[in-house]
Amino acid sequence: MRIFVTGGTGQTGPTVVAELVAAGHTVTGLARSDAAAARLESLGAIPHRGSLEDLDSLSRGAEAADGVLHMAHGGDYADPDDLIRRDCAAIDALGQALAGSGRPFVSTSGTLVTKAGRISIEQDAPDPDSVAAFRIPGELTCLGYAELGVRASVVRLAPTVHGPGDYGFIPALVAAARRSGTSAYIGDGANRWPAIHRADAARLFRLALEKAPAGSVLHGVGESAVTIKSIAEQIAEMLDIPTASLTLEQATEHLGNPFLARFFSLDVPVSSEHTQALLGWTPRHATLLEDLRTGDYFTPQASIRAEEIWLHRHDSHEHNQN
Repeated sequence: MRIFVTGGTGQTGPTVVAELVAAGHTVTGLARSDAAAARLESLGAIPHRGSLEDLDSLSRGAEAADGVLHMAHGGDYADPDDLIRRDCAAIDALGQALAGSGRPFVSTSGTLVTKAGRISIEQDAPDPDSVAAFRIPGELTCLGYAELGVRASVVRLAPTVHGPGDYGFIPALVAAARRSGTSAYIGDGANRWPAIHRADAARLFRLALEKAPAGSVLHGVGESAVTIKSIAEQIAEMLDIPTASLTLEQATEHLGNPFLARFFSLDVPVSSEHTQALLGWTPRHATLLEDLRTGDYFTPQASIRAEEIWLHRHDSHEHNQN
């Protein structure tokens, strides 16, 4: 297939593009800069110049493709209404170009749209009170195209997509532990998070494009319930420092970011059993704790980048964080 991809140069995107190319697909990727275009070319993809705000460019990319994968998400998290507007406008531009064609359209959301405090499954409706409720309108917009002749589906990625070069939530924990000399968790640390290795996520995206039925909600989760305490303990072991239980207020100071503290206080386990059975997909790469033991999370460069991302700037670029 000829596949048009947005978010192909974000954290997860390059692995997804490489997976698609290796499977024999021709990939065209949205590129807003010369650096992004060069990165796509190095992966064997064809750059398509434009941005999420350039809706005509998105439409042209989708019209020329046999399928679309939308991973980019742009805007400022301090303005959820703007995030929703941008995401839905981009999804509409892509979806309208595919209407009536039967072609696949896979959009990305996050498992944090589910209800906290219990193991959520794919058939559960998203929770309007969830911490990631701003992703729900995009989900609904994409799935609406299943009624308009598009093989539309949504992949909800785990909040931790781990692997080499990770600059998401886990490096922020490592950076805070290194800075303070203590690896912390909130309360008793029994709250649970799902996680997935980046390579397993890439294969899931490919399978979704190739065969997910219209209207499918898929969970990109390799591990359903990793406790935050176990993560803190592994970080402590690697840095040879103690662990500590903090209150939410103390965790905000420890992490230097109230957004992060709130996220790490959540209990949000998620199952992917239905997704695995539907697509014949089995996560097979390293677990999160294995990656913490053998990966690159404790290099100085990883901590520096985490500090830059989470402590010193607003999230106002296009990316594929879930």
